[in-house]
Amino acid sequence: MVAKKKAEWQLVLYVAGQTPKSLHALTNIRKYAEEHLKGEYTIEVIDLLLNPQLAAGDQILAVPTLVRRFSEPMRKIIGDLSNEAKVLVGLNIKPLK
Repeated sequence: MVAKKKAEWQLVLYVAGQTPKSLHALTNIRKYAEEHLKGEYTIEVIDLLLNPQLAAGDQILAVPTLVRRFSEPMRKIIGDLSNEAKVLVGLNIKPLK
């Protein structure tokens, strides 16, 4: 039996509903992750309109906010994630290109 490899990058995107900014952030992080992390990531989306109590765990003060829980250390980026270079630097992802 072959053990399934655990995702090396655990990303959590906090949003507040289906706003254009939240949808743009999700589209952007999916694109960057697929380009630069190739199957070594998971993205969890947490809607704070449905579960506002979850904001306290990662100390979320604004949305959308992307949190990198693993690999350590935890990092956060606020906004629609439209600037790829800033997102990669903020998450400490080395571009594959």
